[in-house]
Amino acid sequence: MHNLVTLLGLIIVAFVINLPLGYLRQSCEKFTFAWYFYIHISIPVIIYLRIKSGYSWKYIPLTLGGAFAGQLLGGIIHKRRQGNG
Repeated sequence: MHNLVTLLGLIIVAFVINLPLGYLRQSCEKFTFAWYFYIHISIPVIIYLRIKSGYSWKYIPLTLGGAFAGQLLGGIIHKRRQGNG
């Protein structure tokens, strides 16, 4: 049970970290340095937290899914606030 709670917490942290990054990414032109930066800057933090939590590389898809969902929702929020969505 403790492992499941830790894993869910890690996925939620990946999601929450990427919400503002997805929001900021949406205001950048695609494939620019800033666009890539906002997509990839959270990866070292997520890797560090995953390793410190004791999870192997097998859990990367779960944390990547949380990060992707955060990026996606952050972008959707930006579009709606700007009136483009």
